[in-house]
Amino acid sequence: MTILVTGATGKTGRHVLRELLAAGEEVRVLTRDPENAKVPSGAGVVRGDLSDPESLYPALDGVSSVFLFPVLDAIPAFAATAKRAGVEKVVLFTGAWAAGHTARDRSSWVYPRYRAAEAALAENGPERWTVLRPAPFATNALWWAPGARADGVVRLPHPDAVCPVVHEADLAGAAVAALRSDGHHGRWYTVTGPAPVSQAEQVAAIAEASGRPLRVARIDPEIWRSEAERFLRPGIVADLLNEWSQTEADPATALPVTSAVEDLTGRPARTFDRWAADHADDFR
Repeated sequence: MTILVTGATGKTGRHVLRELLAAGEEVRVLTRDPENAKVPSGAGVVRGDLSDPESLYPALDGVSSVFLFPVLDAIPAFAATAKRAGVEKVVLFTGAWAAGHTARDRSSWVYPRYRAAEAALAENGPERWTVLRPAPFATNALWWAPGARADGVVRLPHPDAVCPVVHEADLAGAAVAALRSDGHHGRWYTVTGPAPVSQAEQVAAIAEASGRPLRVARIDPEIWRSEAERFLRPGIVADLLNEWSQTEADPATALPVTSAVEDLTGRPARTFDRWAADHADDFR
């Protein structure tokens, strides 16, 4: 049976696609623009839009499982459509804030939105589902690349904020394991990296891996907010600043490290040093 991958050109989706193809699975990619989709050889491509449920029936024909990218507003309709189309299993990723580890997380802008999307899948979607709640992605460090390349300075509002950031390949590996094996149905996994790492430590790891001297400059959080709101929703920006401020002041309030990557894949989670090595060219 076929596995449908949504968000296949994104940071995580492309790893999911490659792992499934390497494992010999029959894979289909959902895209709004099939003619211009750039996917690996061996993957089928089908037109569809998560925000348009009627467009999904042809894409879901013959599909047994779906890797679902978190277009949160579209998930309730997608879940019901997938169930009617005969899909047997869905693996969705949301975010670690949905686990509600702290009062900060439970009061975040994204918490009720993640939880509503998860509930819609559980209540209205296919009988078998798994939810992955990843820690903030290590790839968020790519936000720093333009400044690093321009003048070697990474400007941060809370450089000592800590988090067990997750390598996108580890989230993909966890998703593939949930798609290809049983025993994960009706479960939520908080997926983290192997250890908390501060943003300043991340910058140091990138400098070491890329060979580019980098330094951190602390900036006013409101300056960062005004820049970030050009590409992130204001609620997410507020959540990030709140988490960074609190974990900088007290690292014990950071997201706890979990064993989910190893539990699902049988391999330890990749370190941030590994991520920096994998992405060194992005900072050169």
